[in-house]
This record gives sequence, structure tokens and C-alpha cells, in this order.
Amino acid sequence: MVKGLYTAYTGMVEEQRRMDVMTNNLANASTTGYKKEGTVNQSFDDQLAVKIKDTSEIMYAKRLGDVNLGVKVGETYRDYTQGSFYVTDNTYDVALDGNGFFAVEFRSKNGQTSVKYTRDGNFTVDRNGYLMTKDGDYVLNANGARNGAGGQANYVRVDPNQDVRIEADGTIFQDNVQVGQIGVVDFADYNYLEKYGENLYDMVQGGQRIDSNARVEQGCLEMSNVNIVSEMVSMITITRAYEANQKIITTIDGSLDKAVNTVGQV
Repeated sequence: MVKGLYTAYTGMVEEQRRMDVMTNNLANASTTGYKKEGTVNQSFDDQLAVKIKDTSEIMYAKRLGDVNLGVKVGETYRDYTQGSFYVTDNTYDVALDGNGFFAVEFRSKNGQTSVKYTRDGNFTVDRNGYLMTKDGDYVLNANGARNGAGGQANYVRVDPNQDVRIEADGTIFQDNVQVGQIGVVDFADYNYLEKYGENLYDMVQGGQRIDSNARVEQGCLEMSNVNIVSEMVSMITITRAYEANQKIITTIDGSLDKAVNTVGQV
């Protein structure tokens, strides 16, 4: 076994995975409420190497020390830091200033409904006055968000023909009368949040919803927290590391070729 081949190979696999995560961040640099992802590298456990058929040590093969066969895939983590605000002055655009998520009732393609969570406050109102996401999912009120329950009774509904004022706690007023409240909820441990797709998150088993201290800001949207410049720097670093591992494999391959086809013929 040529250890260098395994080390370089695992390094290339890991750099490819880092590149996949980084390019996904760049692709979502303009996605409202998107939270960037990162990766963690982890080395393989050290293995004890021995020299076979060496009898210099009684009863044991001669020890050569510990060896490591390279890097393996660690975890992928998510950065939940606040993104910058973009002012739209649209009535139903809202952003969260602080820790928390909007709750929506998501309907899958087969018609099943479930409660998902998002930071994307690019909402609209249908002809019946229900507050919805741009993908057509119903936004839940405070009760629905707190209990993780959907259904029409937990939808946010307004009169589309009247002006709307949204307070910092999500309370909605029309003609100085409270007509509803946008549900905002937080989680005790974000490790129990799982990315679902479509800019939505799902709470996995063991997660705990808690009250959020986030302020609801009307007329603006929270942008992605991806820094394009730093991601481009990471792209260069990843590319250089990938190329270095390629050169290692090429060098070892050339050495093996000479050993087999040149030295081996002597």
C-alpha cells in the first residue's frame, strides 16, 4: 500500500465536498433569509504500523509508529448570524431582527401538510386575504407557530382592501384594530433544525420551540449572510488544495511506473 495515494485521494474528495458547499452558498447569495453553510474536516484515526516478519523484538512485530491515512468528511454546519436588511417599502415584506423564525404550513406535492420554519419574510396576500409565502404556503399566527400546528384557524388573515400596519411583535392592525399576529418562534438548540429545502427548515425529534425575542420589521427583507468576497477567496484556496493533491498522485504514479517498468526489468 502506498500511503500517499490514499492521503491525496481523501484530500481530493474532501476538497470536492467543500467546493459543493461553497458553490451552493454563492448560488444563494441573493436568496432572502438564506444562511450560509460551512464544512469541518476530520482526520482518520491513527493506525499502529508494524514491520512484518521482524524478529528484533521478542514475541512482537517491530513497531514503526503511528500512521494516518488522510482526511475524512466531517460535519456540515450552518451559520445563523443576522443578514443585512434591504428596504423594499412593500407592505407585506417583513424581516426578523434577532433570533427566530417564521412558521408556515408547507404542503408537499402529494398533498401532505407540515409546519416548516423560515427566515424569508417575502410574503404576499391572496384574494381571500390569507398571508402566504411566495411559494404559496400559509403563514401561521402566534398560536400556530408556538404549538407547531397548522390548519385554517391558525392562518394569518387580513382585509386586502385596507392598509396594514405590522408592529415589532408581529401584531397586525387595520384601521387601528388588531386583526392578527404573525407567528415568530425560536429554538432552544439549533442542532435540532434540519434543512428541508426551498429555504425552509424542519424541527427534528428532540427539538424544543421557545419564545423569540426577534423584532418584526415591516417593509424590508433580510438578505443572505453570504459574503461573496470571502467565498471567492475560499474557492481559490480549495482549488489550490485540490491541485496539490492531484500533483501528489501524479508524482507517485510516475514513481510506481518507473519502479515497475524500468527497475523491475533489471
